[in-house]
Amino acid sequence: MADARLTAALAGAGVSLDRVADCHSLAGGTFNAVYLVDLTDGTRLVAKIPPGPAVPLLRYEQGILDTEAMYYRLAERCDGVAVPAVLAVDTAGYLVMTYCPGSPWPELAPLPGGCERNELRAELGRRVAQLHTITGTGFGYPSGALGPLRDSWRPAFGDMVGAVLADAGRFAVTLPRPAADIRDWFEARAAVLDEVTTPVLVHFDLWDGNILVESGPAGRRVGALIDAERAFWGDPLAEFVSLALFGDIEQDAAFLRGYRAGGGAVAFDPAARQRLTLYRAYLYLIMWVEAVPRQASQRRLDWLSDVVYRPLAATFGDQR
Repeated sequence: MADARLTAALAGAGVSLDRVADCHSLAGGTFNAVYLVDLTDGTRLVAKIPPGPAVPLLRYEQGILDTEAMYYRLAERCDGVAVPAVLAVDTAGYLVMTYCPGSPWPELAPLPGGCERNELRAELGRRVAQLHTITGTGFGYPSGALGPLRDSWRPAFGDMVGAVLADAGRFAVTLPRPAADIRDWFEARAAVLDEVTTPVLVHFDLWDGNILVESGPAGRRVGALIDAERAFWGDPLAEFVSLALFGDIEQDAAFLRGYRAGGGAVAFDPAARQRLTLYRAYLYLIMWVEAVPRQASQRRLDWLSDVVYRPLAATFGDQR
């Protein structure tokens, strides 16, 4: 408990040091420092502490603790959806929330397969459909990091793409094509974004590692959905990119069955597939660009080169 910022975070949540029985850092985070805090009454909390001012941020990362807190407060209103309860948040300093039981999906041993996996994916689909009933008043990042919310999705998404390309220039990131060409690539395909008329709350980071699975006598079930820092108001279809990270959501029949059963509507017509291509390219750009200011290891850079950079090069090479 020597970390002054962690002490301040707990104080912000009304927790004095004499109530802390144990505290240790949690592995797996690539941006914030995350701590599990056990209190003397048996309560467990999670505290997120962002990097200090010396660590450079991507533009969209400004104020993301507030974004995450907002997401949880809105999501907890959805029946059947579990998320952490926010206890305290300070934009630049901390986020303190309740601990959610369960293990990230990739850490389960053995990993769910066959019928069990299908049941979990269908359950996840129903929950995501519930989350997609949360709508807002404008499009874009709720923090205002890229400016005020937009009245329509096409310019909001253009702001998001423009910001990550500006970040690439600021951090001297090597891109598969010049930034101007990439911007033109997005703009040439942007007309399909006009189909999106309602701003929906999108998590945009629902890969398996941010999905907790609880195990009990009755088997496994989907627990809480966590790490909502990248959330924005936009097209619910964008959610499917991280839900099928490096894969194809159309092949996840169980998830789609649950999503539709939960009230979600989705049809994979040519325009929808084009939108998915745009959102996948945007997410891959974030993953590639952020590796430089975060000083990723050579091992991670090699992995990103295979799973992100090469697909981006292939995508942007298509000039049709």
